[in-house]
Amino acid sequence: MTGLTSPVEWEGPSGDPNDEQFGDVVDAIDLDEADAHRAVLVGEPYDGAVIGRKGASEGPIALRRELAATKTHHLQTGPVASLADLGDVEIPEGTVATVQEAVREVTAKVHDTDAVPVFLGGDNSLTVPNAAPLLESGSVGALSFDAHLDSREVRDGPTSGTPYRQLLEAGLDGFSVVGARHFETSTVYHDYVHEQGGHVVTPDEVAAAPIDAVDDAIASLGDVDAIYVSLDLDVLDAAAAPGVSAPTPGGITTRELFAMLDHVGTHGRVAGFEVVECAPPLGTDDRTARVGARSVAHFLSSISDAGTDAGVGR
Repeated sequence: MTGLTSPVEWEGPSGDPNDEQFGDVVDAIDLDEADAHRAVLVGEPYDGAVIGRKGASEGPIALRRELAATKTHHLQTGPVASLADLGDVEIPEGTVATVQEAVREVTAKVHDTDAVPVFLGGDNSLTVPNAAPLLESGSVGALSFDAHLDSREVRDGPTSGTPYRQLLEAGLDGFSVVGARHFETSTVYHDYVHEQGGHVVTPDEVAAAPIDAVDDAIASLGDVDAIYVSLDLDVLDAAAAPGVSAPTPGGITTRELFAMLDHVGTHGRVAGFEVVECAPPLGTDDRTARVGARSVAHFLSSISDAGTDAGVGR
């Protein structure tokens, strides 16, 4: 038993025979076939830990639908290839801690393959089981694109606001947040991140120089063996991604995000990527799922451009 549902077959919706969309190139595979692919998609339909508005359990199906209709060609790096879908993690009933433990059993198997896992969330609480298996085989830094620091104390159990405190307490070696907003995080949690050596990049710094901003964030992680990249779609301005649990003004633009994701994988050492808090029922016109799918495409282009050693990091 892998703990994964059977993946659906992909199909690109375009009627133009010259179009190549992700729906035309994504293979639906079993876990034991993952080594043959550069990256694998894993859905995580869960929002039981959300402390705001729910809806992220519908993220994976919407992200897949929008990605299937996205063309594979990147203007600088060419078409994205060697991508497969492993299906969805089977989410058990129970507490958030129970779910995290069950999901970790599955993600550990995915990390054991040669492919870079791309997790389609789902809420931010699953960042813990998505990244935690990497802690067992070397030093790890987390690069988080997020409006919030998600470092709240774990009091009555984990939530979507506690993943990085959980990971730091479990041995995470570095933590950097790109796009964190003023007036969104309480002082005590900001101070905790600072005490742990964390690095925070504001939207203003991103707007001034997106590539420099993400380079600084990665440099702050030090010489870690692996980098786990997390994208919470609330990092974007609310106008660009309204379908999230906690939309707020003052976020980064889609252009800035895509430029940084184009670049992030070229550093190598990237051992996983996730898109979380995509909650289609909370938005309109599939706008948030569409930007989430484009984000996946830009990330995939960056690891394709990094050469065959990128993403090993373990």
